[in-house]
Amino acid sequence: MAVDPRLFGGLCFRFRDQKPEVAVEGPLPIPSCGDCRGGRKAMAAVAESPAAAAAAEDREPQREAVPGLESQRRQIENGENGRGPPLRAGESWFLVERHWYKQWEVHVQGGGQDPSTFPGCINNAELFEDQVNWRLKKGLVEGEDYVLLPAAAWHYLVSWYGLEHGQPPIERKVVELSSIQKVEVYPVELLLIQHSDMDTAHTAQFNRTDSIDLVLRTAQEQFLVSPQEETRLWIKNAEGSFERLCNTRVTVLDAALQTGQVVIMETRNKDGTWPSAQLPAMSSASEEDEDFQGQPGICGLTNLGNTCFMNSALQCLSNVPQLTNYFLKNRYLEELNFCNPLGMKGEIAEAYADLVKQAWSGHHRSIVPHVFKTKVGHFASQFLGYQQHDSQELLSFLLDGLHEDLNRVKKKEYVELCDAAGRPDQEVAREAWQNHRRRNDSVIVDTFHGLFKSTVVCPDCGNVSVTFDPFCYLSVPLPVTHKRVMEVFFVSMDPRRKPEQHRLVVPKRGKISDLCVALAKHTGVSPERMMVADVFSHRFYKIYQLEESLSSILDRDDIFIYEVSGRAAIGENSREDVVLPIYLRERTPARDYNNSYYGLMLFGHPLLVSVPRDRLSWDALYHILLYRLSRYVTRPSSDDEDDGDEKADLEDKDNLPKPGHVAGGSSQDPGPEQAGPSSGVAGGSRAPVDNSPGPSHWPQRARRKHLFTLQTVNSNGTSDRSTFNEDTHAQPYIAIDWEPEMKKRYYDEVEAEGYVKHDCVGYVLKKAPVRLQECIELFTTTETLEKENPWYCPNCKQHQLATKKLDLWMLPETLIIHLKRFSYTKFSREKLDTLVEFPIRDLDFSKFVIKPQNESAPELYKYDLIAVSNHYGGLRDGHYTTFACNKDSGQWHYFDDNSVSPVTENQIESKAAYVLFYQRQDVARRLQPQPSLSDPPASPACGTPANFEFMDIN
Repeated sequence: MAVDPRLFGGLCFRFRDQKPEVAVEGPLPIPSCGDCRGGRKAMAAVAESPAAAAAAEDREPQREAVPGLESQRRQIENGENGRGPPLRAGESWFLVERHWYKQWEVHVQGGGQDPSTFPGCINNAELFEDQVNWRLKKGLVEGEDYVLLPAAAWHYLVSWYGLEHGQPPIERKVVELSSIQKVEVYPVELLLIQHSDMDTAHTAQFNRTDSIDLVLRTAQEQFLVSPQEETRLWIKNAEGSFERLCNTRVTVLDAALQTGQVVIMETRNKDGTWPSAQLPAMSSASEEDEDFQGQPGICGLTNLGNTCFMNSALQCLSNVPQLTNYFLKNRYLEELNFCNPLGMKGEIAEAYADLVKQAWSGHHRSIVPHVFKTKVGHFASQFLGYQQHDSQELLSFLLDGLHEDLNRVKKKEYVELCDAAGRPDQEVAREAWQNHRRRNDSVIVDTFHGLFKSTVVCPDCGNVSVTFDPFCYLSVPLPVTHKRVMEVFFVSMDPRRKPEQHRLVVPKRGKISDLCVALAKHTGVSPERMMVADVFSHRFYKIYQLEESLSSILDRDDIFIYEVSGRAAIGENSREDVVLPIYLRERTPARDYNNSYYGLMLFGHPLLVSVPRDRLSWDALYHILLYRLSRYVTRPSSDDEDDGDEKADLEDKDNLPKPGHVAGGSSQDPGPEQAGPSSGVAGGSRAPVDNSPGPSHWPQRARRKHLFTLQTVNSNGTSDRSTFNEDTHAQPYIAIDWEPEMKKRYYDEVEAEGYVKHDCVGYVLKKAPVRLQECIELFTTTETLEKENPWYCPNCKQHQLATKKLDLWMLPETLIIHLKRFSYTKFSREKLDTLVEFPIRDLDFSKFVIKPQNESAPELYKYDLIAVSNHYGGLRDGHYTTFACNKDSGQWHYFDDNSVSPVTENQIESKAAYVLFYQRQDVARRLQPQPSLSDPPASPACGTPANFEFMDIN
């Protein structure tokens, strides 16, 4: 049966097996109430006689004859396009008021014999709350208040009977919720508001299966915002807080949006900021810079407190042209991956995009990266707070975070890594790269990822393992010297000589004995007559043995080397000596807390004093120490002699310091640490006789006052020992305790702290500059694995210290080279300030890439410098800055937090260079805009315009 499309106002029906299907070719004008009344008479005539139906066709040649009532019933109730087929997601179904539909059923079932059963126009008035907004009543129940009809059945009934004038059709979509198909009678009604006009709301209905992107596009259309402008949505929660709708690909149901919820759309400002991100405290600054227009990309970053490392990494990355263009052109919006378990839910990518858009808007002199810093700390706890960090470590985290947030692979498949197993390198490399791209596909991979060839050889069986591994940057070692410069103080046994400061060159992996040998060349004192100690907070932190490694000594340690009488017995007439560690303490007013005394404080430099064991008595020790201190301790004059014969008796032991007796009790050192060695020099060492003039050669005079008292203490010098056994082999520590008045009178603090510098102190170990190519060669040199990182040989079935060699197989568009300036070992840390000479242009990697090369395209292996991250200072503190070449102007600039200044190319190379960014030359040509005939010739990439006033950053 053919149906005239004109009858349905542009609807075209096609029939399959005599069953009509509807294909909409235009809007459907619903027959009005007047048409409904005319149709009622015609329908009644059809029921009564075919002749009347023919007459009706003659009177209305523009309309197709209405099918018979039985045919209507079959099409509506049992036909393929009727109510019989199951629901399918996405289909449209229509609501019909149940009373009207039941009337229609009575009419068709009765064959139209009773004209009073004719239903008339479809009237859904009972389903609406009002006749203005046409909103459905709440709580309508299918079968009691309405029936559902598929689109085709609905259009049949409308074409046959018409729709009440002014009433809208009630169309609803079939949705799949929890694997169940159902018609969503009550869609979600959202209140759309524009951020610039929070008082005006527009109501829009959405199915729960509609995407948030449809909500965003609807809002753009409602508020006449161009699709080219960047917009985003916020929802207002019940408690009044606002939450971002980040993922526009999820549905209204997944976003948990409810009817009546407020959805706010905001549009990015021309300066790259969002209206919602502007803090009240920044409003004045924003107004001042509102009309500022500068060069895009020439924008500083405020230091939030030790965040120069972050600023340096961001400035380098911001000046990678292809990555910045990717964000400026909003290509990232289509690739945000909110479901990646390895990612940051798109938050790092969005925060970085905000920074790029602000920096390259040209409307800011500097910006505050507070939001970005907060996001980084949230996802990487090591960057929480405001401690100093490494710019390369942040760069590594940021590249990985951006990659996972922008990974085009939504569901990563399992990929098994395969060894070469004798296959050709090109085949294995191609397989490895394809496997990598099956799990990792993002703009970061496109821009920064290359491919290594790793060759590992077992030293026992000779098994060779070849694998190809992706990389994001090259961490290249610096050629290091095997020498080390150490500063020490030499303390002679001659009390008349002041301590001497020496600068010694020793093997970096040497021993304590090597340090003594180097000092012996300057002093003439035999290494066997030296003892090395680390002095900290007026005490011996550690006394070293000759066989200990120099790596345990840090550059910041205060190292004293003491001359002693000797370490071994020489000849038959030698006698046994003991080396005593001596501390200096001063009494302070005692304070009694629970019978504990805190009345002694360490001061000055400790000593190591050789004492013959046969003269190890308190009286002899007093005179030996008085002699050793004679340079800065004045002996009492004759006026200070004691009165009375009882004080002149030199043999009266009661007047000598008694073991274990000190008037002040135990002492406390107020310094920050109380650490000290658990043991010192062995007490039983044998030594030759000390031939230096000692107290035995002094003229015998009347008994003088004792300037100080002696006390055995522990290695910290902070508590007294109860007894002192002269025959014991345990290491004794002796404290010289001074009364404040005696110390003030006889102890010269200025002289005690004095020292002289040896001529060697002016020596500087010159470090020759190295070329970047040397570092890359060192990177590709064969090395033997360390014990902490062995390789498991599948043939030997055990871990082996195999040899490993890395080669460059494929290089990325932008190559990041990290110079490993910071060296960390088990005992030492240092920063290498070697000058690395690196080219600004034409860095040629053709001799380092082992993949068969395309000789017709040499630019595939040549790179130009585009950015440098610098580090000034040492290990504990320092400052990061950046040199970067602007992609638009080709001018180099120096970024120092919020300060930006133009520089010349000859200022870029320095000892501070830490991370280098190179761009492949073919990529630079591809990204360079093609000038028109009327444009002046462009300057070379990263060139130096002549009309700038440059800043000397040195």
